[in-house]
Amino acid sequence: MERYNSIGNYLKQKFGAKVFKVSLNGNFSCPNRDGIKGTGGCIYCNPESNRPFISQGNTIKEQLLEGIEYAKKRHQAAKFISYFQHYSNTYADPKELKSLYNDAISDPDVAGLAISTRPDCLTADILDLLSEINQKTFLWLELGLQTANDATLRTLNRHHSVKDFENAAILAVKNGIKICAHIILGLPGETRSDLLNTIELLNNLKIWGVKIHNLHVLKETELAKMYARGEIRILELQEYASMVVDCLELLDPKILIHRFNSHSPKDLTIAPEWSVNKLAILNSVHNELLKRGTWQGRLFSTPEK
Repeated sequence: MERYNSIGNYLKQKFGAKVFKVSLNGNFSCPNRDGIKGTGGCIYCNPESNRPFISQGNTIKEQLLEGIEYAKKRHQAAKFISYFQHYSNTYADPKELKSLYNDAISDPDVAGLAISTRPDCLTADILDLLSEINQKTFLWLELGLQTANDATLRTLNRHHSVKDFENAAILAVKNGIKICAHIILGLPGETRSDLLNTIELLNNLKIWGVKIHNLHVLKETELAKMYARGEIRILELQEYASMVVDCLELLDPKILIHRFNSHSPKDLTIAPEWSVNKLAILNSVHNELLKRGTWQGRLFSTPEK
């Protein structure tokens, strides 16, 4: 019995082969770092954490070819999703973006394109471009929500609101673009009610996919300073696994689960120690599902229209 709707199974069924993401760096910035909205970034963000594979290539095509070769050897993948992950990957001139996106899908082994960005970085021109790219390849857009609580978003120094996310998601869906939302469990001051409200929002917006992250503390972040002062508590692994399953039970079973964890290089991670062990996190979530005899959507009720 499949107890949740995994993106891995979905992609394998869709493309008939093992599919692996290839991370690409388009040298983008972020309005929360360049002064347009802020300069410090989100309190948990250390940009150096996004380095699972370090390409020596300068152009997108060079990075893509290196990433594909690496993934074929390391992961025996046959098809690939080009993934713009670093910073806000719609935060540039549409003409520049069009060139980068087209280069990212130029290889015949690329099955699709994933673009990570903020909900306040989607202008009408950008949405038009994404709609155009969506006609060429399998596309999804990753939007950072983190929580449906505006007070928590202010604590995180996100510089966008829940309404910004709602508006961006609705416009993207109207343009036929699939949305994968990012949420974080264990945020400072959040209660179970906040968590359930976040899941309810995702259900109501008919989100296509979700990434569930555990809050973890990285060096050289404002969160690290708060942790050192004893202002926040980090979840234990079993607490986190239980919270993930709480979310899954209420989540629309049609929503694809892209991940259950957030991990960064060990040398950058302050806490928790368990966050660097992806397999341990997956096993804990699976064991909690088995212990409860439950599955994604068991407590889901169709949102009222």
